[in-house]
This record gives sequence, structure tokens and C-alpha cells, in this order.
Amino acid sequence: MSPNSSSNTPSTDDDLFANGVAAWSTRVRNGEFSFTDTVRYCLERARQNEDLGAFECLDDERALATAEAMDALLASRRDLGPLMGLPIGVKDIISVDGLPTTNGSNANTAHLSGSEGSVMKTLKAAGAIVLGKTKTVEFAFGATGVNEARGTPWNPVDRNVHRIPGGSSSGSAVAVSAGIVGLALGTDTGGSVRIPACFTGIVGHKTSMGRWPTDGIFPLSQTFDSVGPLVRTIDDAALLHTLMTGESITPKKSLAGLRFGVPDTLFMDELDKKVQDDFSRACDALVAAGAIRYDFDFPEAVERAYIMADILGAEVITNLTPQLFNEIRDGMDTVSAQRAAHGLSVSAVEYVAAKKRSVELAAKAHQSFHELDCWLTPTCPFEPIALSDIVSGKLHERALLASRNTQPGNMLGLCGVSLPMHKDGLPTGLQVLMASNADNTLLETAYAISDALD
Repeated sequence: MSPNSSSNTPSTDDDLFANGVAAWSTRVRNGEFSFTDTVRYCLERARQNEDLGAFECLDDERALATAEAMDALLASRRDLGPLMGLPIGVKDIISVDGLPTTNGSNANTAHLSGSEGSVMKTLKAAGAIVLGKTKTVEFAFGATGVNEARGTPWNPVDRNVHRIPGGSSSGSAVAVSAGIVGLALGTDTGGSVRIPACFTGIVGHKTSMGRWPTDGIFPLSQTFDSVGPLVRTIDDAALLHTLMTGESITPKKSLAGLRFGVPDTLFMDELDKKVQDDFSRACDALVAAGAIRYDFDFPEAVERAYIMADILGAEVITNLTPQLFNEIRDGMDTVSAQRAAHGLSVSAVEYVAAKKRSVELAAKAHQSFHELDCWLTPTCPFEPIALSDIVSGKLHERALLASRNTQPGNMLGLCGVSLPMHKDGLPTGLQVLMASNADNTLLETAYAISDALD
């Protein structure tokens, strides 16, 4: 359905959300355009960028009707705050009343996600408008963004080559990066917010496990699942985190004395030259701004390979049930099916041992924060790869390392953000990790880090 034209609807050449939600919100309240005009703009921008494949479905009529109601509410001097009337995208493992949930699969699994949960209810109460459901890797079980079952979104950073968007929150990242929505929801179980943020050049916040509620969301892993935003600015990430938790966030103005650690083993292995160069420049910029770099080692990070595989595999099979998985696996995305199938062979002893070891390693990692304020690493070891190089097999194995640097954050129970760190060319990401439940400090520090990078 094509939106109606409006004399006040901004031109799609005007990226309404480039400077964040607050800047857009101010323009609405200054009378430049309305919430309805904004929704029309977003629907037109979605139509113009349909080839990106960011959305599983759009909710045109209801989004417009909700925007008109929000305009009437604002005219009556009832202001719900900066998210009022903001069109958002929602990853399609998150239930939204009145919209289908595919979980990125051709199989009927909507019942596994349940009814609309707390995060969506909170956003709607704040006035946010769901523009549509965004594409995801099947059952959120993949880091590249590739989905053979329902399609792989096109990364908007390169309009000539179909590059992977990162996953599993692929469509959410693409919709935000392309300026189709003001922000989008994703989930992060092994990097599924940070990886697509890295590859599409935006900001992704991996919240501490349990900080945001996960009801109404497909349960990939009860151990590692978290919900988080894909946004254009740290301001937007902070805005959402405050809404969800009530935690106030005051931006840090200075990095003087910030102790950041760069872990060597695993995180710095086999980086693309551009990733290495961008990361070195980012670290130098932080030091120039007064931060203190510490090179240290956490060799146990390599254990993420078996710990994550055993826990994730066992839990996704439990959530799907072995019977349902065996019924649908032949029609699933190849990589997602292979990763999930590993859970069929994980014994109870192996599962419990992996859980126990992850707790031990998390305790050790958190001890490092007695001497360090944060860990800094590249978010991903490479730039976004051309989809054809994965399909052909040329870079298939390389692509599987997309979550290599992000999975330890989940295994160790940390919170994190991915910030753009490139100056030109294809995007690269800077991953900042902090102790569990230090999200407010993480976001406060991310302000100063972003300023130093700029």
C-alpha cells in the first residue's frame, strides 16, 4: 500500500533520524511536520528501499491511524515524551499484537514467541508506532544475517554489491541504517545486536542479561538471551535504556583516567587490515583524550567455541522440541539447522559442565574490572562480506567468525555496545564491554568514546 501524499511530508532526501530521536522529536514539536507526516515519510522511504529487504511485513494502515491519534493527543497538550509518534522496526522474533511472527522461518512457530510482551507494551505506552516487523536469521541463530528460508537483507552501506548485514537482527539494522525508521529492536544472544550494528555502521547496545524483560520473544537461549536497540546515536540507546529500566544516564564529558583493556588472545587474531587500522586509530584517539590503555590477556575466551555451542544448541532444541525440529529441519536455513542440530547430541553432563564453566569464567572476567573500567576490541574481525563470496564457498568459513569477538561477552555475562569506528570505506565497529548491570556506566562512557572517535 502506497502512502498518501502530504504537503508537510518531508522529502525522503531528508534523513529525519540522522541526528537521533530527540532532534526529530524537536522538529515535530516545532511544527515542521506531524507524526502522520513522519509515518508517511517512513512508508515512502520503505517503498523506495524495498530492494533492501529489511521488512518481513509493514503495518501501513494501523501505523497511519495510530499516528493520527498521536497527533490529536499532542494537539490536546498531552505529550508522552520523545518516543511519541516515532515509527520503529521490530525484529520478527518479537510478538506484536495484530502482526504475524515468523521467527525467520517458513515453519509455523509463532506460538513459541507467545503474546505481546513487556518491552513492546512499554514502547507503545511511550507512544512509539510499529511500522513493521523486520527480517531475522531463522530462529535468531546466525551471525551473518543470511537466511536461506526467508531472504537475506541487503546491507545499505554498499548499493552495488549485496553484502551481509550481520545477524541475527539483520532487518532491524538495515531499516535503521537506511533511515527507514527512527530505531529498531533486536536481540543479542551471541552478538546479534552488535554484529549487524558493526556491519551497517550504526550503534548497537547489548544489554545485560535480565535488564530488559524477554517475555513475548522467541527463546533461543534462556542463559544468554537479551533484548537491545539498534540506533543511530548513543542518545537513542540511552533514551531506550532509561525507558526500560528507569536508570538515569549522564553523559561523560571526559575520558581522562579511563582504564581500557585490550585482550589479546582470540579478539585480535586474523583481523582484516582495515579493521586493525581502524582499531589502532580508535585506541590512539582514546589515549590522546586521556584514557589509559592496558594490554592484557584472557586466554579462556577461546572456550566460547564449545561453551556457546553446547548451551545454545541444547536450549534451542529444548525450546523447539526435538520432534518439531526434526519435522522442519529440511526446510530450514542450512547453517541455522546445522547449529541447532548440534543440540541433539549434547548430553546432560556436557550441558551442565558448559553452564558451570561459563559461570566460572564470568567470575574471572568480572575480577578484571577491579583494575579496568572496560574492555575494548573490534566488534567483528572483518568488514561486511559480499553475499556471493559466502554462497560460493570462497569466504564461507571466514564469515562464520562474525560472532567470534562478540560471543565472549554473552558467555561472560557482560554488557556491551558496538560503535562505528571507521572514517571511510566499509563500516567497522568498536566493541566496548563492561561488567554485568553496568549498562548505565557503559552508555555514559560511550558518549565520551564517540566524541573522541569523532
